Amino acid sequence: MVQDMFDPEFYMGVYETVDPNTNARVLHFGKYRDVAECGPQQEIDLNSSQTVTSERQTLYCVPVPGESAWVKEAYISASQARVSPSTSYTPSRHKRSYEEDEDMDLHPSKQKEQHMGSGADIHGCVEPKRLETEAPAGHHLISPNCSPPLDLNFPLPGEKGPACLVKVYESWESFKVNDVLEVYGVLSVDPVLSLVNSEERDSSALDPMECMDTAEEQRVHSPPASLVPRIHVILAQKLQHINPLLPACLKEEESKTFVSNFMSELSPVRAELLGFLTHALLGDSLAAEYLILHLISTVYARRDVLPLGKFTVNLSGCPRNSIFTEHIYRIIQQLVPASHRLQMTIENMNHSRFIPHKDYAANRLVTGVLQLASNTSLVVDETQLEQGQLDTTGVHNVTALGNLITWQKVDYDFNYHRMEFPCNINVLITSEGRSLLPSDCQVHLQPQIIPPNMEEYMSSLLTAVLPSVLNKFRIYLSLLRLLDYSISDEVTKAVEEDFVEMRKNDPESITADDLHKTLLVARFLSLSAGQTTLSRERWLRAKQLEAQRKARLQQQKCVNGNEL
Repeated sequence: MVQDMFDPEFYMGVYETVDPNTNARVLHFGKYRDVAECGPQQEIDLNSSQTVTSERQTLYCVPVPGESAWVKEAYISASQARVSPSTSYTPSRHKRSYEEDEDMDLHPSKQKEQHMGSGADIHGCVEPKRLETEAPAGHHLISPNCSPPLDLNFPLPGEKGPACLVKVYESWESFKVNDVLEVYGVLSVDPVLSLVNSEERDSSALDPMECMDTAEEQRVHSPPASLVPRIHVILAQKLQHINPLLPACLKEEESKTFVSNFMSELSPVRAELLGFLTHALLGDSLAAEYLILHLISTVYARRDVLPLGKFTVNLSGCPRNSIFTEHIYRIIQQLVPASHRLQMTIENMNHSRFIPHKDYAANRLVTGVLQLASNTSLVVDETQLEQGQLDTTGVHNVTALGNLITWQKVDYDFNYHRMEFPCNINVLITSEGRSLLPSDCQVHLQPQIIPPNMEEYMSSLLTAVLPSVLNKFRIYLSLLRLLDYSISDEVTKAVEEDFVEMRKNDPESITADDLHKTLLVARFLSLSAGQTTLSRERWLRAKQLEAQRKARLQQQKCVNGNEL
């Protein structure tokens, strides 16, 4: 996922080397490289008329936040590529980064230092190889070349995987922050790139005559290549989804066959998924229906500021401080490609960083928990909430969560102004009573089964499902999000007449908001059955589900007084 975009950088697209002894000149191609290469007896002619300066854009990319373990495993097994030490580094080559060239001409002694530095690492980098592909858990990594520790800027705590600098040479305007990319390119992990952070470079790097960047900016923008490898893009594409069980693009002919084959067996898959979720929700089939609708919901359009298609569900009536919500989240993790459980405690609200903000000293976007890729499932666990005082940060975080739910946008903090970043995040709120946060739909849980051992009951649910069936559930939920949907004029007219009739019978309780909500339920109900247009039957079923849900809330209100 693109976490940040750095300023475009200049590089030598074409440069010329000269042999001082024979005066022989050679032209070199600089694209797809971080380091200018020349033979042992050659020097780069910086004043050559043949030099062509070009521009490229650097994207700072991190693993998709909250990517599920099953997604990672599927991509690993699909790609048979194995990491092995590169054979391209040979001691006879003399490599220097482009930024070093001028510095070396001014400081010949540095050539010796740098040559020794890179030479020592040419074959002696067996241990750092592991770091190139997998960074240890947590945000901070300590590199021998930089102090204090380097923050890899992962949005979620405890994330694993490599961050990388993706260098794009053309059409970079089409990429934006939070896009998920698939990239093919040239991997660059040259040890000489780490020298930008070394102590030997610090004094000259800060010389205002040579470099306008601050030390902090240099440290962040040029991290050691062993921790943050560079990828020079040959081909990059934005992904519609990250589910490895689906074709990357559904518009191709082969993909259409895959879709039509799956749609033909949709009905039994839906029935099995409903049964599975009913067991997970302790026998509550109505809550399971709404959970399916929630999991396939997506923002399909925006009208002015209003996001259409968002379907935030508040599952109230969850047992307090029990492991129930944790297990519901574990089940969702097994079904969706990316998810995160946000425990809404006073401690978390007051101390977590939710909104990304711009750090002008390092010239980078410092991430936050709400910087997530499209179609991430965010489970907000309100059952953890205790009495306490929210401080300023806590209030801002709760407001940010509310804005995310209502408007599907996060206002990133650029100190002098706020910038809106639209998003498409499915939010499920689990709570004991009615949630403090806004929601599109509140479903009160009515357990039909009270298992004596919740841990055992929930664990046995997942082990009982065959991996092939679990994969069908995963395809079902991802595929239905990508289908188009429409309502015919005839059905629109029938729905309008029906609404007028309902208003006549009960003008107090039926509002325009109720109509919008029922249409939304009808939309996802139709899609969940594989139908891309609304039928009379589905409209009636949506009305029936909404009536059951409201009756349950009314009943709860009577039992608990003013709780809901």
